[in-house]
Amino acid sequence: MIPAQVRTPAARPRAAAGVPVLFATGGFDRRPQLLEREAAALNALDLQALRRLRARGIPRRTAKHWRALSRLVEPLDQARAALHDHGEARQLRAGSQAVAIVLANCRTMQRTWWGWTTWDWARLCCPGSAEFRTAQELPTDATVRPYLIALGYLLGGFTDFQHLGNFNRLHLAQLVFGAEAVETAMDEVAVVADRWGYRSQNREDGRYRLPGVLAQALLINRSPRIEDLTTKAFARLHAHPTTSTRYSAGFFALQKIVADLGHCQTRPGFNHAPTLAGVPEPWSSYLQRWYDTSTLTVNVRNNIRTNMAKTGRWLAAEHPEAVDPAHWTRTTCANWIAAVDKMAVGDYVQRADHLHERLGDPIAPRTKSHILMGTRMFLRDLQEWEWIPRRFDPARALAVPRTIAALIATDPRVIADEIWAKLLWAGLNLEAKDLPGTSAGSYYPLELIRALALTWLFSGLRSDEISRLRVGCVRWQHEGQPIDGSSREVLAEQAVCLLDVPVHKTGTAFTKPVDPIVGQAIDAWQVLRPAQPKRLDSKTNEHVDLLFSIRAHPVAKNYINRTLIPSLCEKAGVPTADVRGNITSHRARSTIASQLYNAKEPMTLFELQAWLGHRSPTSTQHYAKITPNTLTRAYTEAGYFSRNLRTIEVLVDRDAVISGAATGGEPWQHYDLGHGYCTYSFFEQCQHRMACARCDFYTPKDSSQAQLLEAKANLQRMLVSIPLTDDERAAIDDGQTAIDSLLDRLSEVPTPAGPTPRELGRPLLPIIDVRQGNQG
Repeated sequence: MIPAQVRTPAARPRAAAGVPVLFATGGFDRRPQLLEREAAALNALDLQALRRLRARGIPRRTAKHWRALSRLVEPLDQARAALHDHGEARQLRAGSQAVAIVLANCRTMQRTWWGWTTWDWARLCCPGSAEFRTAQELPTDATVRPYLIALGYLLGGFTDFQHLGNFNRLHLAQLVFGAEAVETAMDEVAVVADRWGYRSQNREDGRYRLPGVLAQALLINRSPRIEDLTTKAFARLHAHPTTSTRYSAGFFALQKIVADLGHCQTRPGFNHAPTLAGVPEPWSSYLQRWYDTSTLTVNVRNNIRTNMAKTGRWLAAEHPEAVDPAHWTRTTCANWIAAVDKMAVGDYVQRADHLHERLGDPIAPRTKSHILMGTRMFLRDLQEWEWIPRRFDPARALAVPRTIAALIATDPRVIADEIWAKLLWAGLNLEAKDLPGTSAGSYYPLELIRALALTWLFSGLRSDEISRLRVGCVRWQHEGQPIDGSSREVLAEQAVCLLDVPVHKTGTAFTKPVDPIVGQAIDAWQVLRPAQPKRLDSKTNEHVDLLFSIRAHPVAKNYINRTLIPSLCEKAGVPTADVRGNITSHRARSTIASQLYNAKEPMTLFELQAWLGHRSPTSTQHYAKITPNTLTRAYTEAGYFSRNLRTIEVLVDRDAVISGAATGGEPWQHYDLGHGYCTYSFFEQCQHRMACARCDFYTPKDSSQAQLLEAKANLQRMLVSIPLTDDERAAIDDGQTAIDSLLDRLSEVPTPAGPTPRELGRPLLPIIDVRQGNQG
């Protein structure tokens, strides 16, 4: 037997095309049980003896014992020889030690590796390099473990690499397939990856994150050829347990690259709707059939499906006689409305581990409305499609109760001005160090993130609209005429930036003006944006060039909420939540709309409706909120206080006050009525103040008493505000007709002196205008 360590590379089997083939195990004795002579030989050779080397790297193998172990040694030697290394002394020593570890484990387990499970190989290779060195009593030499994993891969078909922690998968692939074959596959993938932007910001290597992903794909597929990564092969890769969360995104990217090379098809979209666990039959069958038939959007169908699954679980617990939708009656509807009204968070759900402290809280009124709306739509469709008989009107039987509807109102969750101003500053001054990332930098380029941040801060778009913006969505105009890049700098202050918004939640595509800083940031990103394959727009079913796309994948819609907003909040020094809840992407839409509605020269409700892209002003009212400052300014300009108060001139006799005559009943206040004076001290309470009946408190101006009053030297003139009643205000504002009506009403009202104007028999003298001291 030729020792494995001295075999030449030429002895390794090769395919006709020069691609190495994997190790074949069909010609060996694969019995898992140890023979008696094999067990005796292994017991005679301890681990140190198994690892002992000769000076030239050939192990000392006692003839008697090694002949007894030939059934075990020969496959190990051939597998070791099939590995692609350079035959250096260190590698020879590492390979021999890996062979010795396998043999020692056979002695421990009392069976050959042909009978080892995946967990047996995983425990032998250990979850990390440090644990491996400790378990095998090895020094700092870390080259033994890759050889041991390679032997497990060739001899035991071991590919459950998720149990081994972090290790160099690229090195393992090169060890198994050869560095040249792996490099060829890498170069094929790099051509497309570089074009799509898979390049680290801190490295010149264009294969950003892909070496480990590609190496693992080649290993699991057991072939170094890119053309062998077919659609079926990728299906197996995605189903393999090694494809964990860490590598799933990389496998998706790799499949798109291989599809671009023409070797497979891209993975179709998958419906992530949860299963209908706990939902009884036939309710679940009707629900799934409705889900497959409805033309609503996927998100709406998923929401209704989830809520109707709750209804099914409620029926199973409370009304098992109505689990068939055909058996529903108005009584069932009334019971369901009552159950929804008393429902708490976590009731009738499939899983509640994500609810945490919210578990058991009453659900919000709007959530109750959505559940009842979904029930109406579900049962209405079943009736319209003639799947069940029409026994009641769902619109009436499942209407939202008035007590719940009264609690639902337009309430825009506007971010406070001081917090929003800090977020704007953070977005305008965003730097790479402000973003989370790895040693290779942020996953997305800084120019993309900056354009994304400014678009969110200034455009008032939904997150879905932002993620679906297309290349070339920004246009520039000056005085209604388009301008190109050459004249844009000259007209920077006068240029208008127009943003083309794609088809969205409530309407078709439209164009809106935005701040020029948004257009400048988008233009800067478009210059650096790598060439990307077109993506299918889920709303329009068109293949389009998405603006915020990198590495052939659009920016995730939740990236703004999960990463961008927390980064901006941290840079601005503000919390990620306020009294209205978490700061989310949609709250920016309400904040911008409210600021435009409350500006110094505000947009009207209809103008704001067009800018937001709403079909109805009712929808706009859910975003635009009048601030207290705007309401105060409008109230002041309306003049409500001055409209209900009028001033009249009063003469104060200071001599009567100083001498004490006023305490004795002598008049000291003389209200100037224009045609005379009224000395009634409680003039503001007199009902005849607007139409004087000339009672005993009245003094005509042409009388001698009035002339004596005006001749006094120590007389002070003052203005007094008098509140007006509705009739008095009408008499001032509406003219003679209102005055005549006031005079008729006062004809039987007693004067301060006692008698009524009719009893006095004197004509009433109206005071037509009592404003700012002017009497009529």
